[in-house]
Amino acid sequence: MKIREIRLREFKRFTRTTITDIPITARLVMLAGPNGSGKSSLIDAAFSWHRNHWKKNAGHVWDDSYHRKQVEGSTSVWNNAVEVDFYDPQPATVDERKRAVYARSAYRNEPEFSLSNLEALPAALDESRLNRLIENDQTVRSNYQRLVSEGFRDVFEHADTNLTLGQFREQSIGEIRTAMSSLFPGLVLNSLGNPLNKGTFRFDKGESAGFEYMNLSGGEKAVFDLLLDLLIKRREFVDTVFFIDEPEAHVSPGLQGRLLDSLMEVVPDGSQLWLATHSIGMMRRARDIEKAHPGGVAFLDFDGINFDVPQTLRPVLPDRPFWIRAMQIALDDLAGYVTPEQVILCEGGRLSGGRDFDAECYNTIFAEGFPHAVFFGAGNVDDIRNDPRGVGNLLKALAPRVRITKVVDRDDRTDDECEALGGVGIRVLLRRTLESYLLDDSVLRLMCEEFERPEVAETLLALKQKALVNSIAAGGPADDFKRVSGDIYLEAKRLFPERKLGSDKKAFLKAICAPLVSKLPIYEELRDCIF
Repeated sequence: MKIREIRLREFKRFTRTTITDIPITARLVMLAGPNGSGKSSLIDAAFSWHRNHWKKNAGHVWDDSYHRKQVEGSTSVWNNAVEVDFYDPQPATVDERKRAVYARSAYRNEPEFSLSNLEALPAALDESRLNRLIENDQTVRSNYQRLVSEGFRDVFEHADTNLTLGQFREQSIGEIRTAMSSLFPGLVLNSLGNPLNKGTFRFDKGESAGFEYMNLSGGEKAVFDLLLDLLIKRREFVDTVFFIDEPEAHVSPGLQGRLLDSLMEVVPDGSQLWLATHSIGMMRRARDIEKAHPGGVAFLDFDGINFDVPQTLRPVLPDRPFWIRAMQIALDDLAGYVTPEQVILCEGGRLSGGRDFDAECYNTIFAEGFPHAVFFGAGNVDDIRNDPRGVGNLLKALAPRVRITKVVDRDDRTDDECEALGGVGIRVLLRRTLESYLLDDSVLRLMCEEFERPEVAETLLALKQKALVNSIAAGGPADDFKRVSGDIYLEAKRLFPERKLGSDKKAFLKAICAPLVSKLPIYEELRDCIF
């Protein structure tokens, strides 16, 4: 099952909200945003809708004081507060409807358990652990019982008569052991113990052998709970949308990205996984998955959305502003100390207290395509070549993994000079300056189109050509658009008096022209010059 749209009406913090345009290709949906922004409430909505509409054997669950938005005049009730649309056809059978949604709350805490007797459990499809997602979501004990009881059933009904006891035990726990060992290499699931005498999971670690589940660390228990539950439930929950609130709870940052990989491996093909998370490790891993499989991940950003008024939320592109917000949420005041993956040193006067025009334009142009790259003005070409202030070395010292790239304008350099710069690791634009891209004919035409005045484009281009001819007559180079940028800016102001085009030519180029470059073919030329 894949969700296409969720509509909420006076449910918890939502007044009238539509979550839509989730691509059918998305196996993973990431819910990002600070505490209290509505991520958990969305999962609660999907859980409540499924419980009340498609899993009716569990009984209707509706608590006015919990589910209904607490505003005067609210009339929402269980059958009109939430609607969920799938891409898939309507499930034809009762069991297909029961397995459509499976949810885990953020309150997963089962510190210890042991059993001394066995009892048959209902099918997982008929299990009703929770009524609300604020309740403690304990599954380890019941999953242990399910493993043991299914094992007994298999022994008497299905197992190969030639199967040894050791082979049978391996079949029971081998898949879970492998999943845990991929995250905790030194931790080995040993056995199910004796189900009739303090039965519990037993583990080996280092010199310790056969110790009980209760002795695992908090992080080990958290990971074991999630993986065990999904591995067991996926036997019945196929073609399902899985929701997990804060899967990173109790898990160290270094493991969070790898945990996401494990969860994605466990979720059955054809199913979809929705995660509400603050984890920058999981978000970065989701970004990598999306880069490897375009369309495979959808990001929903809840940050700063006022759900007291009607809202329509669609997947966002994980551009630089998105990552800055994600880091600020995950790291709070430490976010300012997080370094990018790549720093491009370009021409500019930031280090000497001047304006960093080129870097600001580049950062705007490449914010979406290269969200983890940052441009920084490091001086003139000699400064970039020789790095007298040691900017590159300082960055390397602070962040050893950061990649340093250097780029300069072409200006009047010959092909041999450009090749020589390339030999020392400095990339050179194909055109004279950055302004040659910002004031390209295609950029100015697109500006006129977006200002809903395409008919004036030729007037603006004629002025551009005239200004260039005058510049050449005054001794300027034939391709120096920096010299004529002021004339183009003034003509644009004359043609669009109702528009705010910036207080000077640089503001115009940075705020109006730079955002248009990434929408045009010239973007690819500029990208290839630098990246």
